[in-house]
Amino acid sequence: MRPTKHTNALHARAGFSLFELLIVLAIIGLLAALVLPRFGDAFGKAQEKTTKAQMASLQIAVDEFKLEYGRYPSEDEGLTALVKRPDWIDEADWDPKLDKETLPIDGWKRDFIYKLDDNFGFRIISYGADGTPGGEGENEDLDIRK
Repeated sequence: MRPTKHTNALHARAGFSLFELLIVLAIIGLLAALVLPRFGDAFGKAQEKTTKAQMASLQIAVDEFKLEYGRYPSEDEGLTALVKRPDWIDEADWDPKLDKETLPIDGWKRDFIYKLDDNFGFRIISYGADGTPGGEGENEDLDIRK
């Protein structure tokens, strides 16, 4: 059986041209440029919510520490006093304030900053996405004052 002119034309046009592939890639790139920033915003919000939840947990633990031992942890002891017994507390009297052996970290995988404050008692701070004081949006500091 001999191929007809019609079947030869179909075989000759079986693939995509380079120009067609470039157009498809450009369209995919434009769609990605529109959609991906929305996912980035959602991810940043999740980190902020995680950080706020961890800060609230730490705030409760610091308050419990004060109720049981009569004072807030010093700045030198820091938040570590919530999971590791300070030297001035007898072993028999020691009750860790967090169920974990390590301290929680903020949503950006950094340690929280703990400071005593004459006006508020204490502060727990996260410096946001950029890890430096100040900033706006995702880089804004999160601060609990008690």
